[in-house]
Amino acid sequence: MATERADGGGAEEAVRVEQRGLYYEELRTGVVYAHRPGRTVTDADNVLFSTLTMNPQSLHLDAHFSARTEFGRPLVNSLFTLSTLVGLSVNQLTQATTVANLGFGEVAFPHPVFSGDTLYAETRVLDKRLSTSRPDNGVVRFEHRALNQDGVLVARVERSALMLRLPEERR
Repeated sequence: MATERADGGGAEEAVRVEQRGLYYEELRTGVVYAHRPGRTVTDADNVLFSTLTMNPQSLHLDAHFSARTEFGRPLVNSLFTLSTLVGLSVNQLTQATTVANLGFGEVAFPHPVFSGDTLYAETRVLDKRLSTSRPDNGVVRFEHRALNQDGVLVARVERSALMLRLPEERR
């Protein structure tokens, strides 16, 4: 596809921008990446996730039961919160640049999530190192944090991922 040049000259090839995450070399230790937009959680999200994952916990699915708990209403499944937290980071950090998750470290849910809450995510690169067995990869340790619409921390997790390095011709 050709487009007109900005300087009025002849046709030139169109600029193509492809969305991707960051390569190992582009990730900076200590930087906090804020992921937007957020994600508002619905009752349908909670019910669907809980039933898809075979989790019949009354705290997630039974409004009558949940009304009699200290929370007064159903809690959002914490694994939905965790999955959404990591998922919110993908476009900015790891889309098409991750090889695999290597593991999840400490996971904490310091505050409950309810239907109607909006989750926002941020990620800090804790450390990184080149892979000793795979020269085209590096290992990155992330800290992902989810905050609700009031800025309250609702989830935190450390994750290690095997990341692609920049193509050799760009290193």
